[in-house]
Amino acid sequence: MYKVVKKTRIADVVTLLEIEAPALAKKARAGQFVIVRLNEKSERIPLTLANWDAAAGTITIIFQHAGRSTHELADVQEGGEIRDVVGPLGTATEIENYGTVVCVGGGIGVAVLKPIAKALKEAGNTVISIIGARDKSLIILEDEMREASSELFITTDNGSYGRQGFVSNVLTDLIAEGRKIDLVFAIGPVPMMRVVADLTKQHGLRTVVSLDSVMIDGTGMCGGCRVTVGGETKFTCVDGPDFDAHQVDWAELVMRKKTYAHQEKCQLDAYKGGKG
Repeated sequence: MYKVVKKTRIADVVTLLEIEAPALAKKARAGQFVIVRLNEKSERIPLTLANWDAAAGTITIIFQHAGRSTHELADVQEGGEIRDVVGPLGTATEIENYGTVVCVGGGIGVAVLKPIAKALKEAGNTVISIIGARDKSLIILEDEMREASSELFITTDNGSYGRQGFVSNVLTDLIAEGRKIDLVFAIGPVPMMRVVADLTKQHGLRTVVSLDSVMIDGTGMCGGCRVTVGGETKFTCVDGPDFDAHQVDWAELVMRKKTYAHQEKCQLDAYKGGKG
């Protein structure tokens, strides 16, 4: 069992949990994830590590309350326990001194982006970060991203905070200004990553995305998280989650992410109904 030592609601429907997991904290790297199972009857949930502290023996996960399983996880209180936390899984992000890196994060993707931006800055890169959400209430980790970046831009779809518009609008402006860009990281909703990929491809800018395809076992055995990259089948859990954005079959990814949409809605409705 893994003890929850800290719980914080950091946005309207976003929760942060700090969990005791000494062995995981010692091995964690930027870009890796864990699979969490609340109890023996719970679904296995893949969540990217938002932070870790080897000295304290803790890891931090941040998640949006989307389906039944994440709503259940959000109900865990400080001092409560989680049945299973497996990891770190996945291939760590390649961190080098590239020069100038633009880190683009949308919604809950900012939680994934933060440790990557931090590692890139520590490696000597100039890090320009762009984070956005639909509304001010959904902006997360602003202070942490500011600290991890050389420059930070914030957008909201409705203009309630920062610049009105999308993260891709800021990236378009940076390119138009002739800003030196050696690499782009884009992490967030699939439509956002796809738009960024299309934009940077036009300008020949190398771009990396972190994919969150349907995942079950997290070890490459089930094949549930397969994606097509460069015409080849890859498994997000072992070959990723980072991939060349310009090689991803985005249409296939969109289709696969909708596979269990009906079942997920039914489970969430049943859970909310049972709490009423």
